[in-house]
Amino acid sequence: MRQPRLLQISHLGHPVLREICAPIADVSAPEVQDLIDDMIATCLEANGVGIAAPQVYQPLRLFIVASRPNARYPSAPLMEPTAMLNPSFTPVGDDMEEDWEGCLSIPGLRGRVRRHATIDVSFTDRHGKPQDLRLEGFVARIFQHEYDHIDGRVFTDRAAPASFVMEREFQRMLAAERR
Repeated sequence: MRQPRLLQISHLGHPVLREICAPIADVSAPEVQDLIDDMIATCLEANGVGIAAPQVYQPLRLFIVASRPNARYPSAPLMEPTAMLNPSFTPVGDDMEEDWEGCLSIPGLRGRVRRHATIDVSFTDRHGKPQDLRLEGFVARIFQHEYDHIDGRVFTDRAAPASFVMEREFQRMLAAERR
């Protein structure tokens, strides 16, 4: 079995982050399966809770949702890393939540973003099986953040302009809340 590779993460300013990504025709293709494994490894190594294919220079409609508590998101719920290919979503109701977001492609910056609180999602899993799920809260936020990536958007496009803070200040704020 092939050992997953850590991939370089694209940063804001690279044109791949602004592309509308192409659908994946053959989910079972070895290069797609290798990319999924590499993206999971890269996401976990970078303390991310999600990563989209354009963040590793691949303009494909694929992302990983991998919520788990870590240094960047200490309150994140725990879930298995899940590959979502050719995803779509529909908001459930009108409830919106505003919360902090960061991005592996924009290191060191956080901003407050309004997202749908609950969404119904559809995607193909890495085994080629269609999946339909209802996501809420933080995991719904991750999905919408990663979905933006495959449509050529980043969280700064949606963040409240006066809400940006540097990661160091964000960590200081988190520490103060825990006291």
